[in-house]
Amino acid sequence: MELRDIEIFLTLAEELHFTRTADRLHVSPARISQAIRKQEREVGAKLFERTSRSVRLTAVGERLYSDLRPAFRGLHESMRRAKLAARDENDALRIGMLSSNAYDLRTYWEAFRARHPQWRLRIRHNPFIDPFAPLRHGDVDVLVCWLPVEEPDLTVGPVVFTESRVLLAAPGHDLAAHASVSIEALGDFGVLRASQALPDYWEDAFIPFQTPSGRPVERGPAVRQMDDILTIVGAGEAVHHLGAHAARYHARPDVRFLPVRDAPRLRWGLVWRNDTACDRILSLARVIRDMGTADL
Repeated sequence: MELRDIEIFLTLAEELHFTRTADRLHVSPARISQAIRKQEREVGAKLFERTSRSVRLTAVGERLYSDLRPAFRGLHESMRRAKLAARDENDALRIGMLSSNAYDLRTYWEAFRARHPQWRLRIRHNPFIDPFAPLRHGDVDVLVCWLPVEEPDLTVGPVVFTESRVLLAAPGHDLAAHASVSIEALGDFGVLRASQALPDYWEDAFIPFQTPSGRPVERGPAVRQMDDILTIVGAGEAVHHLGAHAARYHARPDVRFLPVRDAPRLRWGLVWRNDTACDRILSLARVIRDMGTADL
């Protein structure tokens, strides 16, 4: 039995009138009669008793109605939820955040929503391991990540914010008593390393492979996420180097965040796939350009 024929049967069972059923479903009464005759042939019994004055369900029709009605409603509800989900996907701009400070950027989000109330923003964390995969796989539309990004399939948009840098050390570490540190300290103590290789140029922009004087910056234990970094640093096994917003969003008693006084500011910008540029992405980029880069 086809879905449309089921709908015809259920509607006629409720209306008990061929013309009203036809009007409700926007078809002809002949189409209703045709569908019911087809169903009765398939079932092998009459579903309705019909006279010139009345229409009523037979016992078989009553049973079929009882069985089909909840299943049909469940199917419609499933379709409704699927349509809502599809609309949500189509109407939402999905932003991946490598940084932890989406709250700092709320003025951009609010300005975007004010200018474009027809679109929603969906902001999600983006891992730094294989960082461009969610963008390339279509899981996010645009990525906020540190710059530069020199991937041939990706477009770099405006710089969203810049920030200073901090060195993370355990309270008992030799550096912890200092008010600030030099980036040269990375040559003395090294840093943690990503558990999966990052593009060399991109990693070097975040944590240089050499200090300004040319000393190598050794990479120590491997990490996959921020919790790994904080746990290893807090245990006194290593130091690490991050953007300054980490001191506000990841403060904990076993980690000191020491300003790096002579490191270049870290730049964070919008990045999207070349082949997915759309009005939503370009509108967000326009909002950020109009409002200017935040200096955090």
